[in-house]
Amino acid sequence: MNIPKSVWMLVIGMALNITGSSFLWPLNTIYMKEELDKSLTIAGIVLMINSFGMVVGNLLGGSLFDKLGGYRTILTGTAVCLVSTTMLNFFHGWPWYAVWLVMLGFGGGMIVPAIYAMAGAVWPNGGRQTFNAIYLAQNIGVALGAALGGFVAELSFNYIFIANLLMYVLFAIVAVTQFNLEYSVKMHKPDNLELENKDQKRRFKALILLCIMFSICWIAYIQWESTIASFTQDIDISMSQYSILWTVNGIMILVAQPLISPVIRILKGNIKKQMIVGIIIFMVSFLVTSFAEQFSVFLIGMIILTFGEMFVWPAVPTIANFLAPDGKQGQYQGFVNSASTVGKAFGPLIGGILVDAFNMSTMFIGMIVLLSIALCFLAVFDKNMPKDKTI
Repeated sequence: MNIPKSVWMLVIGMALNITGSSFLWPLNTIYMKEELDKSLTIAGIVLMINSFGMVVGNLLGGSLFDKLGGYRTILTGTAVCLVSTTMLNFFHGWPWYAVWLVMLGFGGGMIVPAIYAMAGAVWPNGGRQTFNAIYLAQNIGVALGAALGGFVAELSFNYIFIANLLMYVLFAIVAVTQFNLEYSVKMHKPDNLELENKDQKRRFKALILLCIMFSICWIAYIQWESTIASFTQDIDISMSQYSILWTVNGIMILVAQPLISPVIRILKGNIKKQMIVGIIIFMVSFLVTSFAEQFSVFLIGMIILTFGEMFVWPAVPTIANFLAPDGKQGQYQGFVNSASTVGKAFGPLIGGILVDAFNMSTMFIGMIVLLSIALCFLAVFDKNMPKDKTI
């Protein structure tokens, strides 16, 4: 890929950022249940509040990008993350663990939309390639963080907190020295989203429908980090084996891109059709995993899930960038990131309630039904867009 150096710096920064968080996020539910002796429902509520902090961070980060620029926005979010990860090393009992987790979600929430918006701004002609590069960087972080996290956690969870802090320190160094970039996007003056003409209204409605679809997909996807994670412990699959699932996920996203290229060619680059294929693959993954009682079946389910996300996840910020009016790139990326965060917020709670009240089979059926609803929103999100602006 002919990616500009400035975008490469953002790619490296995103990889460091996600590596840091990936030491912790796959193990949150396990830590609260096994170490803090909390139920799945309580763990789900904590993760939901954490995600609400991320939603506020996403919206604030996107808005600040349009007003102040990406550099100052990212540094502000990084400072919040450094404070919260430092405190997490000293106070990680109940309820302090939940407090610092929410604070970390808020700071991290500011960073991600600013990086996405800055990438689109410094390389405006990159299109899907721009956001696919950032997406790949996120998954490098997932692969590294999750691979190391499970093994480190089996030694001591205290080492997880230390590793988390060190990665944010490295990210801060890169952000301070490399993210002060120049780009031509107009800075937006401090006011609300203006819906002054029909085109902007159509774009905004399309964005909202897209975000609803995105949230629903994340409600299902996040089960792999919450209810499914806990279920693996109940059937004596080790934390290191569980972490291998996410390592496979990250590595596949890096090396399996050529495997989805023929499908993209058949669909003639139509991003909407690619997402439809991806959601259907998600549904197949949950169907397969519903029968899992051994690690090998979970691994097959994860491989199928990964192919689905390769079609869906990078497509959404690409469409948001396409829909965004001048000076609103940050806000639109903020909305998209908030949508995923809302899904992450309600997903563990919904899944936890289904498992606690019924069983794992009910949870899997519920997720397949939700993904069917997501397909409906995807089918109509661009219905009112002009023909020459069809996604």
